[in-house]
Amino acid sequence: MSIVVRTLSEQIFTIVREQIVSGKLPVEQAIRQDALANELGVSKIPLREALARLEQEGLLTSQANRGFFVRAMSADEAVEIFALRQAIEPDAVAAAAIAATEQDQEAAKAALKALDEAAAAHLDDVAARNRDFHTALVRPAKRLLTLQLVERLQVMSERYVHKHLEPAGREDRAHLEHEVLLEAWLARDATRARGLAAAHIEGTLSDLRRQLGR
Repeated sequence: MSIVVRTLSEQIFTIVREQIVSGKLPVEQAIRQDALANELGVSKIPLREALARLEQEGLLTSQANRGFFVRAMSADEAVEIFALRQAIEPDAVAAAAIAATEQDQEAAKAALKALDEAAAAHLDDVAARNRDFHTALVRPAKRLLTLQLVERLQVMSERYVHKHLEPAGREDRAHLEHEVLLEAWLARDATRARGLAAAHIEGTLSDLRRQLGR
């Protein structure tokens, strides 16, 4: 029975996270757990488990006797998240480019294809597929702690990535940057891959500063 509950909680977690990232759940308003449970067709127990996990991910906050709230995005948080990514990710991408096996390279190509398909037809999936692509460029280095940190920062980046892609033309630019980055990575050009990853992160942050008013 416990296995079923955990599986259901995981499914709820994924659905609610997508609603948060896409902006479907209002910011700084108490989540109506009864209504959400009814909408999803689940009981409140696995829903609360999923909401607690989303709080650990930094997407929700909770207040005693008031429940869970979607955290507002902020320029300060964006700067902190992307500064941490800048400090960790480019070097990890460079190391992984050298260490990648043929299987790793195929996985990275598949991740970019899935991201492009989401951008064309499933916009709500773009942030998650973007996360998959960036982690695919880091995983082959087999630096477990680094990978865990990158994955965590990617999850925290998702709402900001979604926000960043709102203006017309941003998706096309991101696609080109990803293509060039992957090309360098597949060629095992660690120096170029490092520089492109750093420029990609910095460019996204610069856009977000303007969008979020900092």
